[in-house]
Amino acid sequence: MKKLVCPRPRNAVNRLNPARQVSLLAALALPLFLSAGANAAVLNYQAFLDGPSESPPNASPGTGYVTVDYDNVLHTLHLVGSFTGLTGVTTLSHIHAATTLPLSGTAGVATTAPFFAGFPTGVTSGSFNSTLDLTQSSSYNGSYVTANGGTTATAEVALTSAIATGRAYFNIHTSTFGGGEIRGFLVPIPEPSALALAGCAGAALLAWRRKNS
Repeated sequence: MKKLVCPRPRNAVNRLNPARQVSLLAALALPLFLSAGANAAVLNYQAFLDGPSESPPNASPGTGYVTVDYDNVLHTLHLVGSFTGLTGVTTLSHIHAATTLPLSGTAGVATTAPFFAGFPTGVTSGSFNSTLDLTQSSSYNGSYVTANGGTTATAEVALTSAIATGRAYFNIHTSTFGGGEIRGFLVPIPEPSALALAGCAGAALLAWRRKNS
């Protein structure tokens, strides 16, 4: 494994006091961390699903994990995930968008209803692997297309923008919880390079704190 080497601050940065150096490193790393992969052909998101994340929250012991990969060249959403421990059997599953605020609230169904192809129904645990073609109206809930420009192109922009800004969530409904037993908001999966930059900034901050404590 290649050893991570954090860049040493030079020139103007070196003339700052240690605290200012660390602050500057962190400020430089943060936007790179947030924007990593923004121009890539495939954008990767994930969601951890559970009952307390529902609205309203519930005490279901069920859990799940989903990855959603958006290909902005092929215009597809690749959905892969699994779930277990549900108190009722699965009935519906889809992505909801867009909530008013990131990581909170509720929204209408955006993707095909009642569930997308390949999602297992009538079970308390399972896995799935499916791809939605965002150029096809069958990949959306009809009302979502109507509410977002009336075409699949405008619906795609609305959906992928909601996902990118943390205003879309993946929901699994069951016979026990008709409104949703487990859900989770989709958030970007950080690029390894972005994690490395964030790690460098964190290491610099830790070193400065130890030196000055």
